[in-house]
Amino acid sequence: MYLTRSTPARRTPSVRPVEPGRPGRRADGRRGAAAVALAGAALLYNGWLLELSLPTGLDARHSYVSELFAADQPFRALFGGMEIACAVLVMAGALLARDLLPGAAARGGWWALCGFGASSLADVMLPMGCAPSLEPACRAVHPWHTVTSGLVHFFLFVSMVLFCVAAASAPSRTPLIRRWAPLLLAGALVSAVSTVGPLIGSPGWHGLPQRAHLLLVGLWFALLARALRVSGGGRAQGAATGPLPGIAPPQHPENRPAGRTS
Repeated sequence: MYLTRSTPARRTPSVRPVEPGRPGRRADGRRGAAAVALAGAALLYNGWLLELSLPTGLDARHSYVSELFAADQPFRALFGGMEIACAVLVMAGALLARDLLPGAAARGGWWALCGFGASSLADVMLPMGCAPSLEPACRAVHPWHTVTSGLVHFFLFVSMVLFCVAAASAPSRTPLIRRWAPLLLAGALVSAVSTVGPLIGSPGWHGLPQRAHLLLVGLWFALLARALRVSGGGRAQGAATGPLPGIAPPQHPENRPAGRTS
């Protein structure tokens, strides 16, 4: 007579179900807030477009945008206020998104944007004393304002380079940055260099490239906002196809405990 004895199945420790989605919801919330902040900054950084409908007295072809909030200009409060709001939004967006894109280069890019925002604040707090394009006796080089403007450009280009490096390291996570950031970097660099005429004693026609530069920077902020949205959607889709938290995957039939005959 044969007796069949089954080997008891190995007991596995019970897994406490994990409440799904809470960490992901926090990250998605920060991602959405950062994207909104950067999109708002893209609009405010080009608030100079209001000069087209206001009697500023400045010729957009031959004046710096920073002349709009020079200390003696009538619309200083309006244009300076938009610059301050833009700087605050850039820093807020960068701090919210500081760890939402992969890699150390991306984290450095966000911190560089914080430097950009801080320098922009200083740019407004230390304005030109007058508008050189309106007053021949007004110097184009205002020492402190020139320094802060230089820092704005420095941190901007550092952020762009670092995000280009980050996108090359993780192309599947940041395809938009990988595709468009090098083009925006090249355009912003060329247009920025084209604005230095008054600083080297050759004023004239520097207003157009500077305004083109500001449009490109606005597109850069908008690109970062969109890249955050896209990377968040990819993360959520990848998470949805994975196993549910707290539920062990099913065992293959060959791995199940088999009966033993004695």
